[in-house]
Amino acid sequence: MLVNIDAKQIEWVAAVFWSQDPVGMEEIKQEYDIHADNQKRLKLPTRLIAKTLLFRTIYGGTGYSFATDPEFSNFGGEKWWDEKITTFLTKYQGLRAWHERLYQRVVLNDGKLDLPTGRSYIFHPSKNRAGELHYPRPKILNYPVQGLAADLMAIARVSLHKRLKALNFNGILWCNTVHDSIVLDIKNELWYNISNEIVVVTQEVFRDIPLNFKRLFDLEFNLPVRAEITYGPNWADMTEIT
Repeated sequence: MLVNIDAKQIEWVAAVFWSQDPVGMEEIKQEYDIHADNQKRLKLPTRLIAKTLLFRTIYGGTGYSFATDPEFSNFGGEKWWDEKITTFLTKYQGLRAWHERLYQRVVLNDGKLDLPTGRSYIFHPSKNRAGELHYPRPKILNYPVQGLAADLMAIARVSLHKRLKALNFNGILWCNTVHDSIVLDIKNELWYNISNEIVVVTQEVFRDIPLNFKRLFDLEFNLPVRAEITYGPNWADMTEIT
């Protein structure tokens, strides 16, 4: 049985944590459906497009990137998309301000960015069409978020491995995972016997991420991290555990 443990909106959680955007923080704590809100508020045609706009905007996406993308160009031109992005950032002004602070920090430090978790990044400038040197804004906004998401998931993986090992469950295979999920392959007969325990332990692992983050980095993580668990015999037939 495949069991997929997916961190809910981990990149959005990471971006809101770094920016301490008050609106985003309250919405995450209240388990607000940001994608449904964005679809309705920004008058976007589908939930998938609303999700894409959220994540591209986190990384400094512009109307140009949407207007030149074949998957989105039919919905509006560059100006139309820029208006959507501006409306989004007007709501999350803390995120917008953090974007500017982050970029200026890199510029002032000659391309170097140090984070409180110990990660360091070096960005190299390049020339734009006018021949002026500039730093890669999308990468500058992307790397701290992706790096923090990776740290949070590393905490979850190690914690879950230790807790399952302590329960002495034999017959669980850890699979390769993408950055925001954990995949377990569990013998069918074992899964039907321990599924409740897996769910409880997983919920504890994600609930305790802020505590373990504080222990590792001496930094308060003041947002909850949650997970969605699905299971099934293959990727095409997965059922969500509610």
